[in-house]
Amino acid sequence: MGNGIAHLFATKNFKVNLVDTSKDKLDDAIQLIEKNLERQVSKNIIASDKKQNALQNIATFTSIRKGVENASIVIEAATENIDLKLKIFKELDEAAPVNCILATNTSSIPITKIGSATKRPQQVIGMHFMNPVPVMKLVEIINGYDTDKKVTDEIIELSKQLGKTPYVVKDYPGFIANRILMPMLNEAVYSLHEGVAGVEEIDSIMKLGMAHPMGPLQLADFIGLDVCHSILKVLYEGFGNPKYAPCPLLSNMVNANYLGIKTGEGFYKYSKNNKDLAVSKRFV
Repeated sequence: MGNGIAHLFATKNFKVNLVDTSKDKLDDAIQLIEKNLERQVSKNIIASDKKQNALQNIATFTSIRKGVENASIVIEAATENIDLKLKIFKELDEAAPVNCILATNTSSIPITKIGSATKRPQQVIGMHFMNPVPVMKLVEIINGYDTDKKVTDEIIELSKQLGKTPYVVKDYPGFIANRILMPMLNEAVYSLHEGVAGVEEIDSIMKLGMAHPMGPLQLADFIGLDVCHSILKVLYEGFGNPKYAPCPLLSNMVNANYLGIKTGEGFYKYSKNNKDLAVSKRFV
């Protein structure tokens, strides 16, 4: 997600500082961004000179302090782990300029909780992009309990400048997108777990019957089964409702590190380019 957000801002001629924990991760990120930009060039979505300009707009840093010292907005896109996000936002609060907006791309963790790690909760906001970021139009904007309206208005306008369609929602677990999506994915896993139907049948029925572009099990693989599991746990703990409890099959797959595309196997088995897939032998 961080790569996609950097890619998007850079193509809109913003200067971007991309921050990660190591030079190797940053090198991989730039290679992926360049590959995705080249795909856009090949499809005539952008001109070749725009690709080079976008790459020149991105600088890389392994230090949060150096990466954000002159920023007007920071968008955090670390993994969906609340302790990690609180640690990052504490560091951002200490390092970023006093007027800098601190946004998070979290897909489920309460913005109010994240803002509590800072001395500027009024400048903390959710800016939840959809994956893949350069393609998907939606930005889900989430106000924390203390988020200032001026900050919300600025993020709405920024989203429009990026060519996105923003919608503002309130700060409850999962917000709207994942509060509705994750129970559907979880129910698909339960249907598989209980032997109601197989992987191919479940996904095909939802694609053909509901006009979904991707079946729920394939979508879960695409998102990452660990991410789905984490979001469901946030929903379950946040609402205290057993309907959000992760399916035991999903928990077992995460524990076994079968996480979907990122590990090469989840409900499907993926080729190196992730284009060719077959149902995992575990479910045949």
